[in-house]
Amino acid sequence: MEPNLTSEDLLKVEDLSVAFTTDEGQVIALDQVGFEVKQGQTVGLVGESGCGKSVTAYSIMGLLPKPIGKVISGNISFQNISLTGLPPEQMRKIRGNQIGMIFQEPMNALNPVQKIGTQLSEVFLIHQEMSDHQAWLGSIEMLDAVGIPSPENRVHEYPHQLSGGMRQRVVIAMALACQPKLIIADEPTTALDVTVQAQILDLLQNLQKKSGSSILLITHDLGVIAETCDEVCVMYAGRIVEKGSTKQIFTEPAHAYTQDLLASIPKLNGTPKTKLKTIDGIVPSLLDLNNGCRFGPRSGRKHSADLLNQRAEMTEVSTGHWVEACPVCTEL
Repeated sequence: MEPNLTSEDLLKVEDLSVAFTTDEGQVIALDQVGFEVKQGQTVGLVGESGCGKSVTAYSIMGLLPKPIGKVISGNISFQNISLTGLPPEQMRKIRGNQIGMIFQEPMNALNPVQKIGTQLSEVFLIHQEMSDHQAWLGSIEMLDAVGIPSPENRVHEYPHQLSGGMRQRVVIAMALACQPKLIIADEPTTALDVTVQAQILDLLQNLQKKSGSSILLITHDLGVIAETCDEVCVMYAGRIVEKGSTKQIFTEPAHAYTQDLLASIPKLNGTPKTKLKTIDGIVPSLLDLNNGCRFGPRSGRKHSADLLNQRAEMTEVSTGHWVEACPVCTEL
């Protein structure tokens, strides 16, 4: 059993399970996911594509596609308010106001036929008691805050007139406009070049220090996790298989999946032209998930039928360091 969450926790996700209805039947995308984000903390969700990171974010924001996606068990609470089953009109007061989200692809998040200033102003008009003029001035201030040059001119431009890095800054400005207590950043540096990635991460960290907000950072990039996060949750096939402090995860990885992820990172002091380690196979389809150790078939380690059919409990291997304790995939 995991410990009870404390009053310091801004966000609590407890035993969250999410299902989607498909032509082949119901599939479980999240299976009893649990973690917490404390005030002022940055928590990373890391794992391969398809492991459930974005579904977790959309569940928190109440943005699961209806009617095919739904929370079937568990609870999400924010500042001691349960978001699970919250009426839509109440959720809209929280979404974008107290919880901001930076979406993965800014061109999909922004309306291509509306000016940047119009879209930013809408955030203020919905959640703040502002006039149109005040909202427009607030939009200019937010663009300036995220480092966009000549913001008084940029508010009159359309998304396609901006570079990828500039569009991402606009999305960040929209997420931070109402000074939310929690920011969910879903792959905020995807498809950006390395220099712009570093700028975006620095921007997020600086804005977090000024506002004191918490960040839930979703990424597949372990380098980003190491640089920015206080705590890390490693996801695989709809489950969290390991979680702990960034130092614990990077220096004492206990689960075979975490170990293989870290082993696949190129090392500066490694032997030149050495072939990088890869993880065989792919993340299993939601239709083919077993009840037990889900990484077992890819781990290269022999698993008995019992281990593939019976789920292992989360075990605390050191203070604050939890791992799904499959005896084959976990070093205890």
